[in-house]
Amino acid sequence: MSEMEQLSNIDETVIKVLSESKVIALVGASPKSERASHRVMNYLLQRGYEVIPVNPVQKGNAILGQTVVGSLAEIGKPIDMVDVFRNSEAAGAVIDEAIAVGAKAVWLQLDVINEAGAARARKAGLDVVMDRCPKIEIPRLGL
Repeated sequence: MSEMEQLSNIDETVIKVLSESKVIALVGASPKSERASHRVMNYLLQRGYEVIPVNPVQKGNAILGQTVVGSLAEIGKPIDMVDVFRNSEAAGAVIDEAIAVGAKAVWLQLDVINEAGAARARKAGLDVVMDRCPKIEIPRLGL
């Protein structure tokens, strides 16, 4: 497959995930406004997504008006997309949790790459986006 075909396939997956997702679990959500996770969460909320912040240290607190849960398993509804703000190594466990709760997609943020986890997610039927940011992709793709 050519690099252009690979980019086209990635864009198709990005468009599908962002278009079909309504409920997003944001793992690694931070109450600190200077953090990328905070800025992206704010952007997604402004775009009309339901964003559930996941951070065991912040559990029970609110970030941008949304109550923080400690794990994906604590979210009492279907999850369309799990947006992962953890390092590449830690992302594997989050991917496994996303598979376990039946999420439809996992999205690993910029510089977060976990090929083994991505392979497990794809095998389980999840869409996978790695090393991308929805705050960049939505305007780039005109969504």
